[in-house]
Amino acid sequence: MIAVRRVLPLILVAAVAGGCSLSDSGAARAAEATGTPRAAAATAPPASPSGTPRPVATPRVTASPIATATPKPVAATPAPVVAAAEPEPFRMNLFRTGDFVPQYTFEWCVGASLQMMRNLTDAEVTRSRSTQQTYWELARDLSSSPFGGANPRGWTAALEELGLGDYQLVSVPEFDEALRVAAKAIRDTDRPVGLVMWRGRHAWVMSGFASDADPRTADEFDVTGVRVLDPLYPHGNSTWGPSPKPNTLLSTDKLARQFVIRDSRRVNLGVPPGYLLIIPV
Repeated sequence: MIAVRRVLPLILVAAVAGGCSLSDSGAARAAEATGTPRAAAATAPPASPSGTPRPVATPRVTASPIATATPKPVAATPAPVVAAAEPEPFRMNLFRTGDFVPQYTFEWCVGASLQMMRNLTDAEVTRSRSTQQTYWELARDLSSSPFGGANPRGWTAALEELGLGDYQLVSVPEFDEALRVAAKAIRDTDRPVGLVMWRGRHAWVMSGFASDADPRTADEFDVTGVRVLDPLYPHGNSTWGPSPKPNTLLSTDKLARQFVIRDSRRVNLGVPPGYLLIIPV
């Protein structure tokens, strides 16, 4: 009986040990038979000493937050501000020594102005009395004036008849605007402008100007001075004032004393009352 009791515990121990081993070897053989990778069998948790499967230890991983670099705000670089160029003062003058011609009679101001405008336009200079008379008679015949003289309409037509280019008689209601029109015409064509003075009674030639900007490139500009040729120099007039020296840069204030609005209705010139100009076009 003693011998039997000793044997039984041994048999029980062998049976427990064989059960654990069989399970592993049987799973291995089944894996080989079915083609299942053996690694799958190794995923079972090991048994605890009591036979209860041990829980798989979860690795203690301390999660360190990934340092995300916060981008520094990039300050927008403003586009460089390019300051608009300030307009520069501008001057222009067509006058050359010898261009001025005085009127040989108190009637021939238009004839003398035609001579000077020709001298300012081409290289050939004309200064003779006979040429001045011829030009005055041409302007007179083209004027159709009931008073028998040469008026602004005849002066304009004579310029074209003499081959000095296209000209136009214009009336401008404002003084400053009239000067801008005259200066721009000179700048654009390199030809002089006729000024109808003394409310339509006298003729001057505008040969140049000064302005606060170039009329060719500036949208807005003001004329600050005018270069003039008065064929009556040096006599002047007791009513209107002295004649400026030829090629004088006359201030606009001084010009305004003699360059005034023509509002006479006695002769229809085809333009409304205003400051009269004979401009190259």
